[in-house]
Amino acid sequence: MYWLTGILRLFLPTIKFSRTSTFMAKISTQSRKDLFTHIGIIVSLLLVLFLGFFFVYLPFTTNHGEAITVPDLKKKNVEDLEEFLGDRDLRYEVDCTFVTNVPALTIISQYPLPGSKVKEGRKIYVTVVSRTAPLIKMPKLTDMTHKSAQMLLRSVGLEEGNISYVPDMAQNAVLKQMYDGKEILPGQAIPKGSKIDLELGEGLGTAQFEAPSVLGMPLDEAKIAIIGAGLKIGQQMEIPAEEGQAPGSVVRQNPDAGNNVRIGDVIDLWVTPQAVEPVENESVQPEQ
Repeated sequence: MYWLTGILRLFLPTIKFSRTSTFMAKISTQSRKDLFTHIGIIVSLLLVLFLGFFFVYLPFTTNHGEAITVPDLKKKNVEDLEEFLGDRDLRYEVDCTFVTNVPALTIISQYPLPGSKVKEGRKIYVTVVSRTAPLIKMPKLTDMTHKSAQMLLRSVGLEEGNISYVPDMAQNAVLKQMYDGKEILPGQAIPKGSKIDLELGEGLGTAQFEAPSVLGMPLDEAKIAIIGAGLKIGQQMEIPAEEGQAPGSVVRQNPDAGNNVRIGDVIDLWVTPQAVEPVENESVQPEQ
């Protein structure tokens, strides 16, 4: 307390101090005005000490009130953050996600936002694009309309690839879904962001032509002729063969040959049963 006593002696020369007590002071006043003057000086001194502690000493020792402006980190590469933020007395923490058509390790978001005021050593949370695409399950697109398939692809993180059309009654309906040139089934694993090729129905053509005749042809040849004409195979029904009809051959078709059809129409077929090959049984001679 001797240092405080020295300060009080400096500012209050009329105060008498006793060394026999820890802190005792006798104020010599000759009037009430002197008493209020001394009290005012003491209060002022305490106020100066209070303000000096909080606005001089404390900020000096703790950097209180010192702020750093958060830089804009978007589109920067995360590999450059260590030096970039280190020069600004900031730290960072990384979270990864996958975004198509964005280079790997690119920063796409941050918190706090650019321009925010933070203290030294504050951690900046950044989200970067991962190097490897996660695997997702291929959705079922077949039998959906083209527009619905596009929406579903976007919602699961896939992209639409090449579009092709084939004659079919279901116009603009998805008939096949393909990845990397091969048909992909629903539920198969596929990298997120992959492009899916779609085969859509073109609808029935407007031009009419005569249905080809496939009567008397083996079933396999009849199918080739029908598909080659731009038509589709419908139901295949087996009926007993009549005299003169070859086994496994087409004996009736609908529409009949010569009737007008359009591309994508269906041809139903009636076929005789295949011939059953006889099975040779080896006779076993009884032992004598």
